[in-house]
Amino acid sequence: MAAFPQSVVELAQALIRIPSVNPDGDPGVDKTGEAEVAAYVGEFLKKCGAEVAIEEVLPGRPNVIGRFRSEPSKDGKPKPRIVFGPHLDTVGVGGMTIDPFGAEVREGRLWGRGACDTKGPMAAMLWALWEMRDELAALPVEVHFAGFMSEESDQHGSRHFAKHHGKDYAFALIAEPTDLKTVFKHKGCLWADVETFGIAVHGSRPELGENAIVKMAKLIKALDADFRVQLANCGDDAWLGRSTISLGMIRGGTRANITADHCRLTVDIRYNPAVRDHGGPHEMLKAFVAQLDPGAKVTPCGALSPCLDTSAEDPFVKSLVEHGAALTGAPWFCDAAFLAEAGVPAIAMGPGSIAQAHTKDEWIEVAELERGAAFWVKWLRGR
Repeated sequence: MAAFPQSVVELAQALIRIPSVNPDGDPGVDKTGEAEVAAYVGEFLKKCGAEVAIEEVLPGRPNVIGRFRSEPSKDGKPKPRIVFGPHLDTVGVGGMTIDPFGAEVREGRLWGRGACDTKGPMAAMLWALWEMRDELAALPVEVHFAGFMSEESDQHGSRHFAKHHGKDYAFALIAEPTDLKTVFKHKGCLWADVETFGIAVHGSRPELGENAIVKMAKLIKALDADFRVQLANCGDDAWLGRSTISLGMIRGGTRANITADHCRLTVDIRYNPAVRDHGGPHEMLKAFVAQLDPGAKVTPCGALSPCLDTSAEDPFVKSLVEHGAALTGAPWFCDAAFLAEAGVPAIAMGPGSIAQAHTKDEWIEVAELERGAAFWVKWLRGR
């Protein structure tokens, strides 16, 4: 580590200046992956007094875990173990109008890729741990930190952590820009390909073939109307509202003078616990498509991202609310769901607004960064 940061802002700047772009999609840079930022975070955690482990999840793409020493409790019982869990990766930088890794401070804001999602919130957590370094061992909880790789695509890092370590934790605090509100519920997500099939013939005699695009057109109309209603009829959630479907991408045919023998539509379903309780979005989509076109195929694009549905009565959740972090829900999904799926009550929380995430000029208010670090210190001391 070069010069040790002297404030939460300097720490956030140092993190932003280390590119850790997720390689999936269009990263916009030649150098991708989380290894370098994981190493930096690991060195920072060591300075805080943590025992640090680097766990490679994919080649060159690790999680970083910091475990703080904890003194025995007065009653001799094991202390509940909590984990602070931001993600290390960012989305791509293509089309940005500012230097993505410049970490410039101006107009009361810190600018750069990851400023709010989630290097700023991560810095707030880390800085709180630094300020509390001499107090952590005596707290009535045992404190750990886990920086997850690959949150922006497929969530390999949190899945790996949940599988190998989830049973060890009583609560997980996942960093996301939530305006320092407690996101205890968020929607799940299914991306799926819907494929129709036809028979290719010369475009001058289309009646001799079968057009997959025409079949898909009928499905599109039904998905955008009847299936949308079917999702809604499963029921609204008081915090998340109703479930939705978005028809995101389509591709069909090979040439204008050949009837299309294949067409693929990719859909994005954001679902609430009511849809989950009705069998889940994949089963509902598959059954709906089969009724209209028995020859069509429905294939998930990657693993299903589950809903987050943590109880508002969880004692850690109640403690956050008591410290001023009001409950809220979110239409997006994050690593918290995979910890919760493994049996760890989890929430998402951090300074900054999701409105600035993934934008061409991403930023976070300096005052928000400072407020985030101060909140975590206050909350930990209040344990």
